[in-house]
Amino acid sequence: MKAFVTGATGFVGNHVARVLAQQGADLRLLVRPSSDVRNLEGLNADPVIGDLRDAASIEKAMAGCDAVFHVAADYRLWVRDPHAMYQANVEGTRGLFAAARKNKLRRVVYTSSVATMGFSSNGSVANEDSPVSLADMIGHYKRSKFMAEEVALNASGDGMDVIVVNPTTPVGERDIKPTPTGRIVVDFLKRKFPAYVDTGLNLVDVTECARGHVAAFEKGRVKERYILGGENLTLKQILDKLGVITGLPAPSIKLPYFFALATGVVDEIITGRLLGKEPRATIDAVRMGHKKMFVTSEKAERELGWTIVPVDASLRRAVDWFKSQGYVNN
Repeated sequence: MKAFVTGATGFVGNHVARVLAQQGADLRLLVRPSSDVRNLEGLNADPVIGDLRDAASIEKAMAGCDAVFHVAADYRLWVRDPHAMYQANVEGTRGLFAAARKNKLRRVVYTSSVATMGFSSNGSVANEDSPVSLADMIGHYKRSKFMAEEVALNASGDGMDVIVVNPTTPVGERDIKPTPTGRIVVDFLKRKFPAYVDTGLNLVDVTECARGHVAAFEKGRVKERYILGGENLTLKQILDKLGVITGLPAPSIKLPYFFALATGVVDEIITGRLLGKEPRATIDAVRMGHKKMFVTSEKAERELGWTIVPVDASLRRAVDWFKSQGYVNN
């Protein structure tokens, strides 16, 4: 199989590319001219220069391939220019599927996000069938991924099969950016977590998440969504696990929601708008955190052979990698 992979210079996409390589696939990787290519070291692949916002470059890049894994996305919880995020996540996805159709690609796995699921304020566990609409999406990232997922699902047909995977919150090594999840680990290592808020996430091992992409390609049903998740954990439980791994103290002070929201407002105004840097806390991030993002992966377990793996080893790998790469002082 010759697989075209987007996002291979990033976190999840790089692990998808490596799992495909381990299984004998020939790889062609989309690489933007400005991409940090450190994650491609040691990976036997054919990198091609292109951009999701340039449909012609995508069509040319995927010519001759058998399958597409569209993992690339603009994943930030704060953006100075939201237009750029919609261009990459929504219009880029639209252009990629148009190119796939012209190249007569038979099967496409699209990487969406657990962010597109329907979460309630009562803490109930969400699944692929939980009621949700665009109006429920908080922030530009969630909205853009929801819209892009609809583009992907609507693209299936006329000889092209589309399967959507919805990873939860991946954790592990090679998070070079780092992602918002990786920043939790880095901030903990830098002792920037004096307190926590009452929120929850589902953490998934990034390598297992990559294997889930391949399983979706092999076993997934057309136009279906599959949550690739791991453990449902409160933020306090995650920080406690990091404390055990690192020997550093985990915070014991819980911030009330209104205080966290006020902190997000101040940080977004000063750091984001005045200094032009990405804030550590944003209004949208705090609003998202008001609902625990707990999910079940029963559908993936049943149809893809998905197995939930404890995340302690994943967190340890993340800690060791961030230390070894100089993100924190050892």
